[in-house]
Amino acid sequence: MNKLDYIAVYCGSNFGTTPAYHQATQTLGEMMAKRGYTLVYGGGKVGLMGTIADAVIAHGGRTIGVIPKFLLEKEVAHLGLDELITTPDMSTRKTKMIELADAFIALPGGIGTYEELFEVISLAQLRQHAKPIGVLNVAGFFDPLIQMLTQTAEVGFMPKQNVGLVCVDDDVERLFEKMQHYQFIETQKWVKPDWLDELNVPKFI
Repeated sequence: MNKLDYIAVYCGSNFGTTPAYHQATQTLGEMMAKRGYTLVYGGGKVGLMGTIADAVIAHGGRTIGVIPKFLLEKEVAHLGLDELITTPDMSTRKTKMIELADAFIALPGGIGTYEELFEVISLAQLRQHAKPIGVLNVAGFFDPLIQMLTQTAEVGFMPKQNVGLVCVDDDVERLFEKMQHYQFIETQKWVKPDWLDELNVPKFI
């Protein structure tokens, strides 16, 4: 069973158009604290980022924020955390969060959330880590993303097994369960289509 002691949570610095996102974030924070999981996140006090930190703190959990210097200077950092790590830039921030985390969960968010989520998926595909990656699919927010990953595999740009690199659920408890029992599947990253042989196209796989 996988340990989830330190979970990196990726989420929006906005709240979104429905209270369901805020409510799910509060639930995740509460359940993390009650299970003794430490929150690793982007260190902000705004939007869902602030919500997840506040929820963990309110229920006695531990929090680690990782924030780049320029955002700290914009005064968007959460100053009530157990630990606030400052990095020189966004790239270093992402790397530090990955290093600290045993697992990852994405909540609804914007471009930054997608970037962080796809980085850990890409690293898993390249066998740079075998940590569980969870997506809390609040109100169907991630349906298009899951559909896109499925289509990517169907048209031959990644192995079909790699769709399973992501654990998906709309319920926090079930998502934790899936992540705890997640098993990393070894597979070849490069997909060889049949037509390569037919057209005698040069290949390296």
